[in-house]
Amino acid sequence: MNKTVGMIGVGLMGHGIASNIVKKGWTLHFLNHPGNQPTADLLAQGARAYDDPGTLARSSDIMLLCVTGSPQVEEILNGAAGILTELTPGKIVIDCSTAIPSSTVKLAAAAEARGVHFLDSAMTRTPKEAAEGRLNLLIGGDHALFEEIKPLLQTFAENLFYAGPVGSGHKLKLLHNYVSLGSIILLSEAAVCAKQGDIAMDVLIDLLRKGGGYGAALDRISPFLLEGDDSKVRFSLRNALKDIRYYTTMAEGEGCPRATALGVKATLEKLNEAGLGDAYLSTTPEQLGKL
Repeated sequence: MNKTVGMIGVGLMGHGIASNIVKKGWTLHFLNHPGNQPTADLLAQGARAYDDPGTLARSSDIMLLCVTGSPQVEEILNGAAGILTELTPGKIVIDCSTAIPSSTVKLAAAAEARGVHFLDSAMTRTPKEAAEGRLNLLIGGDHALFEEIKPLLQTFAENLFYAGPVGSGHKLKLLHNYVSLGSIILLSEAAVCAKQGDIAMDVLIDLLRKGGGYGAALDRISPFLLEGDDSKVRFSLRNALKDIRYYTTMAEGEGCPRATALGVKATLEKLNEAGLGDAYLSTTPEQLGKL
């Protein structure tokens, strides 16, 4: 707790992370950015905002990144205003973004060459659990570094899964998101077919809950199917496509079967090409009906 945490990415997920870090006694600095959620509550609790990423990096012992994906992480670390050159040996980068593992490995190698330690710490669950400090974190990197930084991670996570060397956390995240997002796409297509076939939605959902179709994806999408409540999966179709593309890239690189994943990707591509990328994933049955 005597280390200063600098954070880039105080959005839907990042704000909950930041709030828990500062509430639990850590010194928090963060980057002002248009994509942030309102930060008045963080400032009121003693957090400090910076306009310049380099100054933020120099003032922080640990840099925690919570941005969209690999291009953003690469830009933050190695771009025109990259912070890697501002980090001195012994400092730590924790990347909570969803990223392509091969990119993560390269960035980690560049960081370690400067004496900067790197941990990938991908997240699962939703902004609700982020605000409650109950995220799942999927960790890749040196195990001793993971143990050292565990008290910080536990300020905003309920479950920690150590997956192996650097990049392993991001691999595990893509595996998780493929199953999670793919299940929602599968259920959405079934719901559209049920509606067109005059099967009552409550009957279909009741059957799935009592049979082999039950799981977390059903719990998250059924409130929309039954009541129009889209709040259970506040994750855009644009980001869903990004994650599936990352997964298929990883699977191709590993020489793994990916026919089903390519089908999920094709569906998400059609939805995004139709201009529906900003819609929440929970509304996928409705969006499919617009194609």
